[in-house]
Amino acid sequence: MKLLGSSFLFAILASVLLAQSLPPGSSGFEQKLHRLEVNGATRAPDQTPTEFSEQEINEYVGSDQVQLPEGVQSVKFQAQPEIITANTRVDFDKLRAGKMSANPLLSMFSGVHDVVVTAHAHGVGRKGYVNVDTVTLDDVEIPRFVLEAFVEKYVQPKYPQVGIDSVFALPDRIDTAKVGLHKLTLTQK
Repeated sequence: MKLLGSSFLFAILASVLLAQSLPPGSSGFEQKLHRLEVNGATRAPDQTPTEFSEQEINEYVGSDQVQLPEGVQSVKFQAQPEIITANTRVDFDKLRAGKMSANPLLSMFSGVHDVVVTAHAHGVGRKGYVNVDTVTLDDVEIPRFVLEAFVEKYVQPKYPQVGIDSVFALPDRIDTAKVGLHKLTLTQK
């Protein structure tokens, strides 16, 4: 599987679940990832869904197996039907990698902050869809136009395929991705 990259704090989930290439390990999570990769390489993949629990996802993302984007210190996901919330701690100075902006609205993106990203996410027809609904910085909601300016200036130069609303190819013949209550279910076809 190829690394898809990550979005402004949210598409981390997609990159972790849908893009990490790992040999089978001792954890059930790693074994599920390996199963997806092996099954996707077959001519007619087994269509039995693969389910990842919210707890499995968070333990894996918090482990040494995952390298978060520069500046993202931690992330914890919560899943509700079709909605994922990412609670993160971000060092924006590292995330921006020394790039400055003359736009005074972007000055709020400096220092270390707690950020919560809520997005609708699903996969269908071998494509993943992530639509960011809200982003809060230390409990203050960021206006969409400010968020768009931030993503354009600091995120897209590193990850051109990522935006506030992202569509990307799902790897390994994953046909559907369904976010449910405290889980993510993937089906290959």
